[in-house]
Amino acid sequence: MARRVGIERVLAGVLPDRKAEEVRRLQKELGPVARAGDGINDAPALAQADVGIALGRGTDIAIESADITLVRGELGAVVSAVKLSRATFRKIKQNLFWAFGYSIAAIPAAMLRLLHAVIAEVCMAFSSVSVVSNSNLLQRADISADGAPQRPSSHREASL
Repeated sequence: MARRVGIERVLAGVLPDRKAEEVRRLQKELGPVARAGDGINDAPALAQADVGIALGRGTDIAIESADITLVRGELGAVVSAVKLSRATFRKIKQNLFWAFGYSIAAIPAAMLRLLHAVIAEVCMAFSSVSVVSNSNLLQRADISADGAPQRPSSHREASL
């Protein structure tokens, strides 16, 4: 499952009293660490992790300790959440590129009177429309855990 989303290192079978310690060790060795869990024994490690992910059917203490709680209580939801976050960051980068591109081109051109101010305003409006349109394409992202495309759903995020 981890390989499907590009997770390079997985630790399993760690004793409950060593889970938070393993997260600290990985943070020192690798940097930011995400940790998923659902039980009382996972709570300290979820709190220690940079991103703690609790499965929704888990214990209350695990849910309270985590940064993210996935409503579906299955491990595949973690894969879907990672895929969705990566797709979201790609969209954010694309939107920033286009928004800054319009601003960097249109505003100086209008200031130097190489472009009429009204045309610059239209460019800025088009920038907003393109950012919203591009963001809406995120609904088409394949965030299925098994690699099979999912049916388009406007409520997909809520089902994680």
